[in-house]
Amino acid sequence: MPIQQFMQTYKRAWETSDEHLLASLFAPDGCYHNTPFAVQRGHEQIRQYWQRTKLQKDIALSFDILDASPTRGMAHWHTTYQVTSEEMFAMWASSSGTNALARQPGDPLPRLALDGIALIELDDGGLCQHLRLWWHSVIDG
Repeated sequence: MPIQQFMQTYKRAWETSDEHLLASLFAPDGCYHNTPFAVQRGHEQIRQYWQRTKLQKDIALSFDILDASPTRGMAHWHTTYQVTSEEMFAMWASSSGTNALARQPGDPLPRLALDGIALIELDDGGLCQHLRLWWHSVIDG
């Protein structure tokens, strides 16, 4: 699968919160490195991790391919979404190192923007063996 097609499907999986579509991009033992220090291995762990996108709405992802070959690629990606639950906000706050900001109970949940780089390694069959992400996030607006 070409890197452009991989990123188009990744975009669709995120914008529709489809954990099965995301897992279909990966080899059975494929690895999703959502940060440099965390990895989900295999379809089941990838699907479980992707459940968090169900706590987002109004998701928009764009990307630019920076480098591509038959088995490797790099993309710059940007996504925004509306947080829909306190659980999602707590996950974001802990992963971004921001604690819980100065948000007070009852304050509206924020819209977030994430900007990052994806390194993609495909096996000979075109399935993802490793997806490595580096990203930063901010409250959007």
